[in-house]
Amino acid sequence: MSHPSLTEFDIIFAGGGSTACVVAGRLAACDSSLKILILEAGEHTLDKPAHVQLYQYPFHTAPTSTTHTFHFGNPSPRLNGRALVVSCGRSVGGASTINFGAYTRAPASDYDDWAVEGWESKNLIPLMKKLETYDVQPGRPTHGYTGPVKVSPGGHKLDICEEFIRVGMTYHKRPYSDDTDDLETCNTYSPWAKYIDGTTGRRSDAAHCYVYNQAQNPNLQVWVGKRVTRVIFEDKRAVGIEFTNDPVSCPDADQSRSLTTVKASKLVVVSAGAVRFPSHSREDLASVPRQCSSDAALNPLSACLALEKTTWITNVVLVPYLAADEVVTMDPLWRGEESATKDALAQWTSNGKSLIASNGIDAKIKWRPDSDELMTMGSAFQPRWNEFFRDRPDNCTPHLLEACTIKMDENGKEALDFTTGFLDDPSDIVPLNFAGELADAHPKFPEGSAAACGEASGPVDLNAPDIIYTAEDDVAIEKYHRDCVQTTWHSLGTCAMKPRAEQGVVDARLNVYGVTNLKVADLSIAPKNVGTNTYSTALLIGEKAAMIIAEDLGIGNI
Repeated sequence: MSHPSLTEFDIIFAGGGSTACVVAGRLAACDSSLKILILEAGEHTLDKPAHVQLYQYPFHTAPTSTTHTFHFGNPSPRLNGRALVVSCGRSVGGASTINFGAYTRAPASDYDDWAVEGWESKNLIPLMKKLETYDVQPGRPTHGYTGPVKVSPGGHKLDICEEFIRVGMTYHKRPYSDDTDDLETCNTYSPWAKYIDGTTGRRSDAAHCYVYNQAQNPNLQVWVGKRVTRVIFEDKRAVGIEFTNDPVSCPDADQSRSLTTVKASKLVVVSAGAVRFPSHSREDLASVPRQCSSDAALNPLSACLALEKTTWITNVVLVPYLAADEVVTMDPLWRGEESATKDALAQWTSNGKSLIASNGIDAKIKWRPDSDELMTMGSAFQPRWNEFFRDRPDNCTPHLLEACTIKMDENGKEALDFTTGFLDDPSDIVPLNFAGELADAHPKFPEGSAAACGEASGPVDLNAPDIIYTAEDDVAIEKYHRDCVQTTWHSLGTCAMKPRAEQGVVDARLNVYGVTNLKVADLSIAPKNVGTNTYSTALLIGEKAAMIIAEDLGIGNI
């Protein structure tokens, strides 16, 4: 799938992440004569255990990982002076090859809130169904059963997750649902499906589902280790891409070698992700004719002229719990215990089962606060509740979704100057509470506090009295969150699909304002946030983009 001697293609994708793989794969399958090139800074993932075995996902987050690009934010006083790291995938298939593999879908109202013609939920649901094979329950009207992306319960269900559901339903007094990803069910406990092929036990990522399965097509090219430096323009028409060898993927390559250009006769698609995109967009300004650069109305990425964009990022606090010695967990595999890993691999190779085909996350709740909980949160949260959730019963409370402002440096280099904005607003902190069982990962409650971590034997009696938290306890919990909150990546929205007057970058057909032959297709086009793990939205954007491009090129119904 790689012939770097070629110099011209019909369509070039700048970036080979999840969405790019969907679009390129769909177009190639529809018209195999199309000459398509994907340029990806990272490496191939084809059949590599680190990518197809879901249990290995935590290893990709190590500081030495080459499958992530790590972007370091600015210290924030709201995080007690900490600087967070926001990362994005860097491999063929992008984050779909390294993420948790957790299957969630945004509620229908999230897409309706985008208020973009053609992107309403009624138009997107058929594409959601088209892309998946939902091997969880049959006959569900909003799920698909013949698509390339496989969804299943995974290769091993942990009993401890069943206990989580049972305790949650009893104590938290929320009902059970076998499907909270039907686009409307909310505020219930449920199993958590995964992007895993239920037959083979392999991760179901965009690269394998859309691109690697077309290895027989010589016109679908993937060039790895290639870092895009800019889009090339003639007048206001995008005509190609300039790139160089990526120093991480190609450490032995001659980095002083001159830049390489490859031409696109029909279309250039920027698909570099929400965090990576601004670094391309700033450099694009150098490629635009001088008369365009002085006029925001003609600038190909006019919304980026301010050198400041907002992205939405999800944050998280991971809290350890104790489990009985006999309870099965992921820990032996993640600790690299040889005998446990060997046995699990043998079973997975035989029948696709075992913890190799698991992420250890088998249960969840999509939570909406009830009236008592809203009262406890107080007035700080009420405006956010009224604006986003009160009249949207399908929408759980994404209290961990934050705005992040990105500024490019004056030279347009890849180093991004950004502040996460995590917990800046008072309404960010009030929904957060704490539960945990390990003293070293506990808030530092005052001496004598009823909330302090103590020794116990066995599970807590569900009928035991609730802990009464004092004002001092609440201060300790808030400090804990500001000390410990991290990002779960999920960046989107830097090149929003909005009107130009609202600083939009692309229109409803993903065309960049002010130029021709240039589209953006990735999570950066989302005009508003979505309450989901964003892989599902990246796939959906890819399916919609493929349909739009096929229509533009007149190559039939994709």
